[in-house]
Amino acid sequence: MTGKLSRYVAGGAVLQALLLAGCNQSAPVPPPAKGANSADAVAPAARPGGQERLILAFGDSLYSGYRLGRGESLPDQVQDRLRVAGINASVVNAGVSGDTTAAARQRFAFALDSLPRTPDLVILGFGGNDVLRQLAPAETRANLVAMLDLLKVRGIPVLLTGMRAPPNLGPDYVSRFDTIYPDLAEKYDAALDPFVLDGVIGNAALMMPDRVHPNARGVAIMAERVARLAARRFDR
Repeated sequence: MTGKLSRYVAGGAVLQALLLAGCNQSAPVPPPAKGANSADAVAPAARPGGQERLILAFGDSLYSGYRLGRGESLPDQVQDRLRVAGINASVVNAGVSGDTTAAARQRFAFALDSLPRTPDLVILGFGGNDVLRQLAPAETRANLVAMLDLLKVRGIPVLLTGMRAPPNLGPDYVSRFDTIYPDLAEKYDAALDPFVLDGVIGNAALMMPDRVHPNARGVAIMAERVARLAARRFDR
């Protein structure tokens, strides 16, 4: 077993064990320790000139900034990287901890309609809580399709951040789940980060003590990839 795979297997086992403790929005969340992640904070970038790019970041706890400081969430760090790259981006964080794809589907139209105008891009990232609850991959796929169909009707480009099922769920479940994101990215001409936690999960230096959520340093790795993909959408 390769080191990368073994880290993911271990991370997957932890994800299973911490189903409710780590990603349930209703569970009490202790405050971060004083100074936690402070060394990993990303300095806010000045807004550049040019056309504003309004982006909706629509996801779960990996987007919402679970136990992170101000400016450290994935949407915040993507916004900063885009601005450093000269893109006048405003990223609206619509992440909700604990959301499954079904819960996301119910609130998606409202989130879009609550924006001041049609966004130039939606960054869409769900599925982790579906895996944790071992929901049927067909259900996950159907919910994502419904959201992508809405974006297609409204003519809004999308960047899909994928999730992978841990190997301990068995090859059949893993195969049915892991093909969802590349299949839908191709069908809907979406930019794709195949596994948003790639290079982060299983590395204790990049994860919070719960070993489920990335710390600010881990989020920075994720944000670097996502920001590059977002920038390419605007180059079209």
